[in-house]
Amino acid sequence: QVQLAESGGGSVQSGGSLSLSCEGPGYSHANSYMAWFRQPPGKQREGVAAIHSDGSTTYADSVKGRFTISQNAAKSTLYLQMNNLKNEDTAVYFCAAGYGGIWWSFRESQFNSWGQGTQVTVSS
Repeated sequence: QVQLAESGGGSVQSGGSLSLSCEGPGYSHANSYMAWFRQPPGKQREGVAAIHSDGSTTYADSVKGRFTISQNAAKSTLYLQMNNLKNEDTAVYFCAAGYGGIWWSFRESQFNSWGQGTQVTVSS
C-alpha cells in the first residue's frame, strides 16, 4: 500500500469553489490510476473522478463540467478542482490509488490504498 493524505476540505457557499489535494506517490505501474471518491451523509461512498497514469480521465455524471481531476508533473500530488458547488456535493472526500484493474469503473475493489478523507460542506 501507499500512504495518501487529503487536504483542502472546508465549508463553502453554494456556487463556490474548493480545491482538494492528495499527497502520495500512487503506484509505479504501467496500469496505475488514482481517483476521488466521496461519501455523503448517510449514503454509500461513490466515485467522483479518476485519472490513469496515461492521463486519461473519467467523471461521474453528477460532477461533469464542474470538477476537474489532475496530477502534478511528478505524479506525487492528486488534485480535485471543484467549481459551482451544490449542496448535494457535501460529503467526506477520499483519494484512492490502484493498479492493474478496471480504473474507470469506480469499483472500490479496484483501489488498493485510501486516504483518511476530508470534509467538504456546501451550504445555501
